[in-house]
Amino acid sequence: MPLNVLGHDLAPCSHNPLTGFIRDGCCQSLPNDSGMHLICVVVTEEFLLFSQSRGNDLITPVPQYQFPGLTPGDQWCLCLQRWQEALQADCAPPVVLEATHLSVTEFIDRTVLEEHRAY
Repeated sequence: MPLNVLGHDLAPCSHNPLTGFIRDGCCQSLPNDSGMHLICVVVTEEFLLFSQSRGNDLITPVPQYQFPGLTPGDQWCLCLQRWQEALQADCAPPVVLEATHLSVTEFIDRTVLEEHRAY
């Protein structure tokens, strides 16, 4: 069982909407996941608009990929780089530490993640 940033078993991020690189509800990765979808966040309107402006529209549904589109308050496995970009732009969405993969701490200090804790 993968671990979260707190050192415990990785909790699911979301089953509705279904998230994760492999769409199993968890923020875990495979070698072909170049985006490293490992951070579980609670999306905000500010972040969704930021992501859309960066070319990643998470708002608009894409039925052919069973993607319903996200609304503020949804939990989602986010790419490591997008969260870092949002952090630099002062609009990083809150992080669900229990559902964020431990490997994230190789790139982002745990104290920074805790400062942005969702709950």
